Amino acid sequence: MSEDVCLVERSGHVLIVTLNRPAQRNALNADLRARLREAFDLFEAEPELRCAVLTGAGSAFCAGGDLKEMAGAAVQVPPKEWGLLLGSRGEVSKPVIAAVNGFALAGGFRLAQECDLCVAADGATFGISEVKRGRGAPWAAPLIDMVPKRIMTELLVTGEPMSAARAYEVGLVNLVVPPDQLLTRAVAMAEQICANAPLSVMAAKELVRVASEVGRTEALALGDAIYDPVYRSADALEGPRAFAERREPVWSAR
Repeated sequence: MSEDVCLVERSGHVLIVTLNRPAQRNALNADLRARLREAFDLFEAEPELRCAVLTGAGSAFCAGGDLKEMAGAAVQVPPKEWGLLLGSRGEVSKPVIAAVNGFALAGGFRLAQECDLCVAADGATFGISEVKRGRGAPWAAPLIDMVPKRIMTELLVTGEPMSAARAYEVGLVNLVVPPDQLLTRAVAMAEQICANAPLSVMAAKELVRVASEVGRTEALALGDAIYDPVYRSADALEGPRAFAERREPVWSAR
């Protein structure tokens, strides 16, 4: 590769991953998809990394798939590996925060959707633009648990972008901040998460996933199973002990 299309930086327990094709508005080509998978496989594998922040270099978060590459390859049905972005499995067990600057369109919207939390610059826009290019967005199905049905329909059938302010109003975004504060605020949120017990954080993420897929009664039963290893961990004893001793807890993730 002539450039490092995906930058990876550690900040304590936080991994900062930056899409780095600014001249192409960070469009997802084969190189960038492969580097994203490598970055999030690293994140998943290293216990000291507890939360990740995903952002984009330049004026855009990600404008979606690289249409020039797609046209050159005459792509119709996308290969399965195109959907594996946050690691080789397409998902990780630890929280990921999207720090969205500028456009998050099509595959860029998908990246923001697949993150657990989203901080957006006040000039950011979100859109599922596939309908304007004769393409599809089957990956958007989980939106039904994130926004109202009519908002999801609007995004899918109009292809029009949504402002960060409206995305916040409909529940797609957690926080809207000035552009010059975007990465700082996203990393601060990540550090808040990293200060908590790692096993409890991962169980919380798993509980959210399970609760969105099954009914209330089953989710409650599965929740007990998800948290059982947490209750039996050394950290479950360390938390109350640290409180009683008036000190910060030292988490072992065991």
